[in-house]
Amino acid sequence: MKVYKFGGASVRNADGVQNLLKIIGDERDLFIIVSAMGKTTNALEKVFEDHKAEATRQSETRIKAEAANAKLSLNQALAKSQLEIKRRQNKVQQELKDKIFEEADALIDEFMKTEAYDDFLIKCIRKAVAFAGNDELTIYINPTDEKRRSDLEDATSVHLTISAEDFRGGVRAVIRSRNILIDNSFSTQLKEQYDKFVFLGGDGIA
Repeated sequence: MKVYKFGGASVRNADGVQNLLKIIGDERDLFIIVSAMGKTTNALEKVFEDHKAEATRQSETRIKAEAANAKLSLNQALAKSQLEIKRRQNKVQQELKDKIFEEADALIDEFMKTEAYDDFLIKCIRKAVAFAGNDELTIYINPTDEKRRSDLEDATSVHLTISAEDFRGGVRAVIRSRNILIDNSFSTQLKEQYDKFVFLGGDGIA
């Protein structure tokens, strides 16, 4: 058996193929190896390189898109986590705040049983009288202090009115001619302090 090998240039066109046939003649017991036709290898290599470049570009684009999506998902997860932490923190702070003012309320109850509370009422009444001067003044004490009214009137020489509204304790005075309310009631003071009360963390954030 004979083996023939022809390069791509030798079969690049019809004339080349005809020449190949002349060379092998009428032989039958042979093996022919033919390379790709002229310039075909180069063309195939270019197609391969173009395909590789496009595949690389698409791969890089996909990687960038997946990285961007991953970053977005991470940011969303972090934001959700921070909101949940803030929500839990606010809940705990609100519970602590309520507990603090419940304890303050209990301390007021104890304070109202002392002579110091009587002295506080007398001081508030005298200040209100001094502020009003010659203007007509109505001074209210809390319904729970009704038993104290006689002693307070004796101590201040001022007529006192029992309030129809329970303002927890303390004194309220009204100068109607000047539309002035002097509010030394415990309910107002507690509410003002409750509304202003905030927790400050180590980072200074309320």
